[in-house]
Amino acid sequence: MSETWLFHSGTIFDGNKVLDPGHAVAIRDGRILAVGPEAQVRQELHAPTHDIDLGDRTLSPGFTDAHVHTLMGGVESLACDLTQSHGINATLETISAYARGTDANWITGGGWSMSDFPGGTPTAALLDEVVPHKPAYLINRDHHGAWVNTAALALAGITAQTPDPSDGRIERDNEGNPTGTLHEGAMDLVNTFIPAHRPETLRAGLLAGQKFLHSFGITGWQEAILGEYAGYTDGSETYRELYAQELITGQATGALWVPRETTLADIDALVENFLARRDQNAAVGFRTTTAKIMVDGVAENQSAAMLAPYLRSCDCADDRGENSGLQYLSTEVLNAVAVALDAAGFDLHLHVIGDAAARLALDALETARTANGATGGRHHLAHLQIIDPVDVPRFGKLGVAANAQALWACNDEQMLKLTNHILGDERVSWQYPFRSLIDSGAPLVMGSDWPVSTPNPLAAIHVAVNRTDPEAPQVEPLVPAQAISVLEAMRAYTAGSAWINRDDQGGSLALGTRADLVMLDADPFTIDPADLHAVGVELTLAAGRIVYESANTRV
Repeated sequence: MSETWLFHSGTIFDGNKVLDPGHAVAIRDGRILAVGPEAQVRQELHAPTHDIDLGDRTLSPGFTDAHVHTLMGGVESLACDLTQSHGINATLETISAYARGTDANWITGGGWSMSDFPGGTPTAALLDEVVPHKPAYLINRDHHGAWVNTAALALAGITAQTPDPSDGRIERDNEGNPTGTLHEGAMDLVNTFIPAHRPETLRAGLLAGQKFLHSFGITGWQEAILGEYAGYTDGSETYRELYAQELITGQATGALWVPRETTLADIDALVENFLARRDQNAAVGFRTTTAKIMVDGVAENQSAAMLAPYLRSCDCADDRGENSGLQYLSTEVLNAVAVALDAAGFDLHLHVIGDAAARLALDALETARTANGATGGRHHLAHLQIIDPVDVPRFGKLGVAANAQALWACNDEQMLKLTNHILGDERVSWQYPFRSLIDSGAPLVMGSDWPVSTPNPLAAIHVAVNRTDPEAPQVEPLVPAQAISVLEAMRAYTAGSAWINRDDQGGSLALGTRADLVMLDADPFTIDPADLHAVGVELTLAAGRIVYESANTRV
């Protein structure tokens, strides 16, 4: 006999609104049995296994992360994890300790912050101080660059004569010698030499990542890249294995990766491959009806595609002060891929950071709409850092969702040290326009991009509402006019993200839906907005089963 639950006498958010005081929620057989006034709900469920007086706590649908790298984040957390190391000395100490404690032939991992290093580009010489003999390859926090040591450069044969790849850049000194940071596609010059992760490592990583997400109340997610990227193999097989063993406790969906080297000649085979993989994954319950396209890079390393050049270009040896970033797929290929995948029934998930990338992506989706008509595709643009205001209304007109990583919408250290000054005041004012996007009619969904940043939804909601870094509230807000309400942010992280994942059983407390719930230790709707980031998770239920319980949970 399954456990039953009754939640009452506190704040209850149903994915759309806060219910009137006195309401309750009952759960039986992993589903929502009843929602309504407590007296009525108790008539539906007698003697529940768990009778929870919420008090000052809040019940909500479980969060859905619409853009996350659960497998990658989990694997990196089991390797040289630098996400909690702040500053050069702490980072080097963590690397040194890890290197001393492993017999691996390569030192791998990641999570270092660009803002900790001058210009955001640490050197091989610095890494050599703690890893002098083994090759080391450490991905940065945004996963658009890697820090390597001299041994790795030598193994890969990277010298002053090595040309930059078309989709990346080798950081160099004034003589053209590689200095130890590889941007974007240049990462592949080294990671192709790293032994592939073992299947057991991938399985352990995915389970670790899932456990970590559950600890933040996340019960559903979209794996944002399923394919070969940054040294990782396609994680589909790992997901299929764990689904078959019933070890995936959340509602995962996946986005099939469109390689950045795709050409027009590749598109028919790409679509055929995606359709076959979609069916293969669906056979074990893993939905992969989304395709992921990376349109550009990131602003902090000046690879985001901009309509006008950066105010100060990269410190490359051939710098001519005309850098407008990178566009990975040509416009012709991007449009053709969008048309083909939309026609095949895939939802398109496009990475866009720069204003040129946003326009290119919207143009591609408009081209697909013209070619195919309204297919019902739930297309979405992720990240959305810089958008020319003239393009904002196009989201609503095209029905394109805004997939926001709201935690980034603040003047954090990286923004202040590496980004704002290369954009200029006008483009700074265009950053993360959540308020304008909602007002344009764009559906808003949210994700974390973990391990790029914390998967904590309350931290992201804090920034969406305050536009300030939770760790530096005294710093000036970033474009405060683009702030949104707690209600709008909570909707985005529950019902909105479940919708983009095509999970019609998630994101709400509707009668009969799957009982994916999170119990928060405070009320985010009435708390001082400055304290939103401190709201914690006490309990996470997935299909009515406990998948996370804090030490302080009162059940």
